[in-house]
Amino acid sequence: MSIEYIVIQAGGKGTRLGNLTKNKPKGIVPVNNLPIIFHLFNKYPQKRFIIIGDYKHEVLDKYLESFGKVKFLTVKAEGVGTCAGISNALKYVPDKQPFMLIWSDLILGTDIDIDALDEGNYIGISKDFECRWSYKEDVFVEQHSFEHGVAGLFVFKSKSELKDVPYQGELVRWMGEKAKIFKEIGLYGTREVGTLVAIEQLGTNEYRCRPFNSMEVDGNILIKRPIDEQGRKLAIRETKWYKEVQKYEFSQIPKIFKYEPLTMEKIKGNNIFNTNLTIEEKRIVVDNLVHSLEKLHGLKGTSVDVFSIMEAYYHKTIKRLESVRDLIPFADQEYIRINKKNCRNPYFYKDEFRKKVKDLLCDVNKFVLIHGDCTFSNTMVDSDLNIVFLDPRGYFGFQELYGDEYYDWAKVYYSIEGDYDQFNNKKFNLTMTNNEVWLEIETNGWKDVGEYFISRISGCNPEKIKFLHAIIWLSLTTYAWEDYDSICGAFYKGTYLLEDVL
Repeated sequence: MSIEYIVIQAGGKGTRLGNLTKNKPKGIVPVNNLPIIFHLFNKYPQKRFIIIGDYKHEVLDKYLESFGKVKFLTVKAEGVGTCAGISNALKYVPDKQPFMLIWSDLILGTDIDIDALDEGNYIGISKDFECRWSYKEDVFVEQHSFEHGVAGLFVFKSKSELKDVPYQGELVRWMGEKAKIFKEIGLYGTREVGTLVAIEQLGTNEYRCRPFNSMEVDGNILIKRPIDEQGRKLAIRETKWYKEVQKYEFSQIPKIFKYEPLTMEKIKGNNIFNTNLTIEEKRIVVDNLVHSLEKLHGLKGTSVDVFSIMEAYYHKTIKRLESVRDLIPFADQEYIRINKKNCRNPYFYKDEFRKKVKDLLCDVNKFVLIHGDCTFSNTMVDSDLNIVFLDPRGYFGFQELYGDEYYDWAKVYYSIEGDYDQFNNKKFNLTMTNNEVWLEIETNGWKDVGEYFISRISGCNPEKIKFLHAIIWLSLTTYAWEDYDSICGAFYKGTYLLEDVL
């Protein structure tokens, strides 16, 4: 049976997800680096999706318009409960066409294949998580079960099977009252992520990757693989960087065993933001980090490419901002009140922004070998506080390998002063009221060496670093696309910092 249409029930406030749904609907809460319903999009990229929402429906619409790559429509439910919105959604399913109805908080196992089903009506039965309703011997029972649980996946041979569905109420209860009979599908490997606890359990992996990478651990070896086109492009650049610095015997990288896939030693140490050091030890780390970057920058230089500077600092930033403009609350206002400060909105001050980049950041003597992303998430220390660099960016603007050394210094400052790594791990609180924004980010605990860090850089211009710090936050908006709160939070943080520079 070929199933072309999928109806996703994404209504409800998602109260079991706590603070994660304060600003967004539950269907786009990120799980394993993807909004929940995007796992379904990726599993069935050629199908047509009808998504039912209600709470924060305008956020759902705008988010999907910006990032949805599948065929989709949204429907706003008027009633409450799992019946709400279904009758409206079914208007978009042709007569006599089979379709799947699924709750938005299910991530299907890899072996689930709805297209392999014979004709008929099917119900998904949980095998790995507890459900409130059970389905036993063709009868719905309001009884908790791990093995016979009604998981929230149904396949119908035609929409006529739901022709009398009420506009609100509990769908499973209604189907039980109607004595609906289904064939069963065992949902092995499927995860229900409708609670904060379930999401936290999925997020306990020691090695957190971006959506375009996967990481495999084999004893003392790490294997990093790209999983999409973006990942493949970045992997080529990363490999090229490792090969280049090894030419000069730069030792502050992991031992590389193989390049395809990238196979390296597992470092015995910690990411800098995960360390618990005294102020004296932090200063030693800062000294070692500055020395290590100066050593890298001194390996080889090349002539300056001003076009790359403008691309990296201005054009890329503006392009990213424009792509999410409709998503961000208050983006249509010239001033935004953030953490009790009135801040100029960069959307309204592009001319001033461009001029500042040209006047301050284009004054560069030469390009050097740079890391390009030496945040504390990509930098480790061993037990002797020696520095090890990971995940190099490998490009700057239009240039491979070489770029402005201030970009590296600003990326370190981004972790020291900006607490980027906590933000990256979703340890922040964003509140958006009718007329202002409040953003609180948990601290990395390194602000007390912020000025010390700047003082250790030879010939440093602090204004450059602080301007770049704002730019890097603004550029993070679409890089953090999988989380609506991160998109908005990065924009507001960058806007707040930019106010001091402009």
